[in-house]
Amino acid sequence: MSRPVSATTARARAVRATLALGLTMPLLTACFEEPSPHEAVRDFLVGWETGEYREAAKRADGDPAVVREALENARLQLDAASIRFQVKGITRDGETARADYHAEVDLGENNPLWEYDGALPLHVVDGKWKVRWSPSVIHPDLHDGQRLAVATRPEGRKPILDRDGNPLQDGTILYVAGVYPAKIKDPDRLCDELSRVTGFAQDRLLSRILSSPPQDFVPLATFGRTKFAQLKDKLRAINGINIVTDNPPVAPKSPVQIVGRVSAITPEAEQQLGGPQRAGDSVGRDGLQRAYQDQLTGSTETSVVILDSRTGKQVKELKAWRPVRKAMPVQTTIDSAAQNAGDAAVAAVRSSALVAVKSSTGEILAVSTNGLHQEKDALAGKYPAGTTFSIIAAAGLLKGGLDPMQRVPCSADRTVGGARFQQPGVVGLVTPTFRTDFAEGCVTALASMARRINGRSLSATASQFGIGAEWGLPLRTFSGSVPNANSDAAVARVIAGQTTQVSPLTMALVAAAVDSGTWRPPVLVTSPAETVPRSSSGTLPEGPQPGRPQPITLDATTIVKLRALMRAGVTSGAARGADAPGGEVYGVAAQTTRVEKKQRVNLAWFVGWQDDVAVAVLAENADTAAASAIAGTFFRGLPDTR
Repeated sequence: MSRPVSATTARARAVRATLALGLTMPLLTACFEEPSPHEAVRDFLVGWETGEYREAAKRADGDPAVVREALENARLQLDAASIRFQVKGITRDGETARADYHAEVDLGENNPLWEYDGALPLHVVDGKWKVRWSPSVIHPDLHDGQRLAVATRPEGRKPILDRDGNPLQDGTILYVAGVYPAKIKDPDRLCDELSRVTGFAQDRLLSRILSSPPQDFVPLATFGRTKFAQLKDKLRAINGINIVTDNPPVAPKSPVQIVGRVSAITPEAEQQLGGPQRAGDSVGRDGLQRAYQDQLTGSTETSVVILDSRTGKQVKELKAWRPVRKAMPVQTTIDSAAQNAGDAAVAAVRSSALVAVKSSTGEILAVSTNGLHQEKDALAGKYPAGTTFSIIAAAGLLKGGLDPMQRVPCSADRTVGGARFQQPGVVGLVTPTFRTDFAEGCVTALASMARRINGRSLSATASQFGIGAEWGLPLRTFSGSVPNANSDAAVARVIAGQTTQVSPLTMALVAAAVDSGTWRPPVLVTSPAETVPRSSSGTLPEGPQPGRPQPITLDATTIVKLRALMRAGVTSGAARGADAPGGEVYGVAAQTTRVEKKQRVNLAWFVGWQDDVAVAVLAENADTAAASAIAGTFFRGLPDTR
């Protein structure tokens, strides 16, 4: 877009340009005696380059007002951010001369520079060198009755798709305010009025109109239903403004916060974005719409053309830039049937989240929430794992030789290394096996195993389940964290999941790893392939950027035993509510708490799978069975073809 230039800036540019031009011709100056065309060439090009059109016009033989207007219009018609010149050489024949120049025009909006070669014919008028004026001074192919223009052909925004290629958006009504430049008698007034109504900069609106082919509809601002309702009377009162409706597929379906919202570019966003977006275009506000803004919109096809000033018809195309990036849809791994089942499952429990992944691939099938945020909480939330972390601890213990049938007391109260653990509701004097303790999530029994495994082994086992890894998803995620545990008390707290932090996505992948025997990194987008991995906080990592983590094959003997433990969690343990027809359900349930705004919040977990679908469910609920019930409802809602 054209930009206002202060007098100070203009003078500074003039000095730099003068020096630059001067450096290109020091030898030429010495070759000619006065009067020389050198000063005329310098003054004309420097004035044109810096916007001092009046000064440039003094060095031409045409009507100064005509020359000044032509140079200024050329810049406006190109919507040029800047124009720079380099003198290639000057030839002189008596009282005539020719200066060849190379022009670089920055059209803005991330387009390449438009570069071309031109020439200034000169002759002596009343003892002074003057540029022999004609439109061809601006460009060799420009003649009387013609003008320059920039034609843009943006592509429509492409959709985000589910795994079956179905769009994850519905159509929505947008209102586009625009103009046909040929029909506007006073574009300055129109842009001033539109600027006051919309907040878009008046000069940017004007330059967009002046740089467009006069017969084309030029969109200037786009509004959603609510904003348009607020402004429609003021917009319709502006003479020359046309309102058209568009119905792009940008209203997100579930999972809404993963897909993301789209809005028209605001005046503030236009200033910040730069790039190919302009007023009237759409921009992703969050989710995948924001992460893949460039992919979904592509780059604009742009060409510099010569038009007939009277008819507006194109005479010649001078330069064209085909789209560097073609707009393409984004293919996700979301399974709409699984998403619908997840949404129905969490609907009855406030502040709940469910993440489902395909065990054999790590593909995210569904992200459903009620009262929680799908990205910030389900993918990137940091929650204590509670005794669901016993899945990972048990993997380390089993590999170290623990017999699942070993009897381990489940007491109401136990102290390990000075750390106190309590298990409510313990009755009876029968000492259960580790298998039973695991299935019931007995925190005192699990904590007592701290002397059977050290902190390093726990951390190593956790890393095999992807905890602490950089996953490389396009949205914010949290892969989990395990603190250093250098004492029995610290190890016991880790096993009990009191000091470990995980997200629902973390635990869904843990369940998938036990189900398939291999931990796999999560996948959300299959096209385009993720090429710039982001950290678990969603930001680009500093320094060298490693690729996505590789799948990790887990110890087969350990996994067989761990699956048996997790099956017991559903058949006879705390996760009984997750059982459902259609295939055996495996899983564990847990109850834990976290402090939020100085308040203790009860959390219920379920982590498990059925067939090739692994899930993690989190609910802010004091009932341990709440999360298991959500999982059971989800499994029952899945289609039989899963």
